[in-house]
Amino acid sequence: MSLIATVLGADVVIAQARGARAGAAAAAPRAQQVHGTLLQVMRGILFPNSNVLFSSQSVDPASVQKDADPTASVNPLAGAYGGWEAIENSGLAMAEAANLLTIPGRVCGNGKPVPVQNADWQRFVQGLRDAGTATYKAGQSKNMDMVLDAADKVTTACMNCHEVYREKTSAQGGMAARCTK
Repeated sequence: MSLIATVLGADVVIAQARGARAGAAAAAPRAQQVHGTLLQVMRGILFPNSNVLFSSQSVDPASVQKDADPTASVNPLAGAYGGWEAIENSGLAMAEAANLLTIPGRVCGNGKPVPVQNADWQRFVQGLRDAGTATYKAGQSKNMDMVLDAADKVTTACMNCHEVYREKTSAQGGMAARCTK
């Protein structure tokens, strides 16, 4: 067997193996996986992204100058993806994070299951998704009135859920009472 035939034969085997793996991956989609608690999703995604929106209520994102090194900026409005793009990105993050709040198996910071099956939970999550979408559209339109409207929607969406599932008096146990009605 010549060297050329051996190399070509190896290419065929490699291509067949890659095709088989791709077919297997397409046939069996991965199930949704939970990697963090509800508290971690709130603190890691929703809180920082809502704050980008809230900080833009008093400052026109277009007027914010990029930092000298925008890749190292701690101000999202002055960073590499700053200005109005930061508002768009924050809206997308909030809308997409709403999907994370519906994955079964996630637990609250106190270890109790997130009540994804509850009708009010689903309604609250939809409110967050709508608020994130409004934020995204505000960023796209570069319209300060829409920013103010989106900030109101985010505040309302958060408070609607927190009043039921988070905000408890200290006599009820604070963190221990979260994710319960």
